[in-house]
Amino acid sequence: MVERPGPIGSAPLRLVERGIPEPGPYELLVRVRACGVCRTDLHLAEGDLAPRRPHCTPGHEVVGEVVAGGPAIGVGYGFRVGDRVGAAWLAGTCGQCRYCRTGRENLCPGSRYTGWDIDGGFAGHLVVDARFAYRLPEGWSDEEVAPLLCAGIIGYRALQRADLPPGGRLGIYGFGASAHLTAQLAIARGADVHVVTRSPTAQQLALELGAASAGADAPPRPLDSAILFAPAGDLVPVALAALDRGGTLAIAGIHLSAIPPLEYARHLFQERTVRSVTANTREDGRAYLAEVTKLRPTVRVTSYPMRLADHALEDLGAGRITGVAVLVAP
Repeated sequence: MVERPGPIGSAPLRLVERGIPEPGPYELLVRVRACGVCRTDLHLAEGDLAPRRPHCTPGHEVVGEVVAGGPAIGVGYGFRVGDRVGAAWLAGTCGQCRYCRTGRENLCPGSRYTGWDIDGGFAGHLVVDARFAYRLPEGWSDEEVAPLLCAGIIGYRALQRADLPPGGRLGIYGFGASAHLTAQLAIARGADVHVVTRSPTAQQLALELGAASAGADAPPRPLDSAILFAPAGDLVPVALAALDRGGTLAIAGIHLSAIPPLEYARHLFQERTVRSVTANTREDGRAYLAEVTKLRPTVRVTSYPMRLADHALEDLGAGRITGVAVLVAP
């Protein structure tokens, strides 16, 4: 759990013993087998995102096994005891507001999130609303499929928000967990992908995965679209300046440092667009999992025992992970 948010070096996580939670009427009790480590977990541990409730357990890329169901549904919604199931960032919505009624449940004011509003997957067990749980593709290990549940899904939504034309040029700024999955999705759809990252190992991975270019400098050609994955606001004008006329920049992170002043003529004129990305809908998740089942992207995984969650977050914050970090249950 996050005992007291602060710099990851100050040990904000604490290992505690808790009882196995009881599932509510529409919930599944899930034994955790693996949980991806997301930069959002780091933001929550360090206090960049204000805690929604004290002593919450992080983790929202959860792969586990159903061990029980709530009293109103048994093991309902088609899930059975023993099924492998996924729990993602979006944990619940009101289902009644105008956003939920119009297919925009990611904007629901009453939305709840795994590892922020409810205890997440850095644990032995968790409860999941069966209506927000995912069926997982076969043929993937737990460690491979876990990052798809946030890094993959949010990258999918970011790519949709970037409004990339068919065969267009896509810039990707930052090349961590979500970016390395999104790049493969865009390439499979026919895009020309250009990666901007300072990490030599990330540059090498990008080229191995099929990127047209990878480096620390501006892409070699004007971009039709771009996605900013790095939580660095000073990259917003950099990415906008690299866009061609009519281009779109999608900012994928839940947290971003301050954006410097923009110059209208250089950064926004000629109908350049800036969009944010807010969580995802369940339909995003189902569509993404269906698409990657056919695509079967490479997932570059660094595994850690569950008890070393703090080390995984520290390595993530220090830029020592290429690809994704995943916690594995004993």
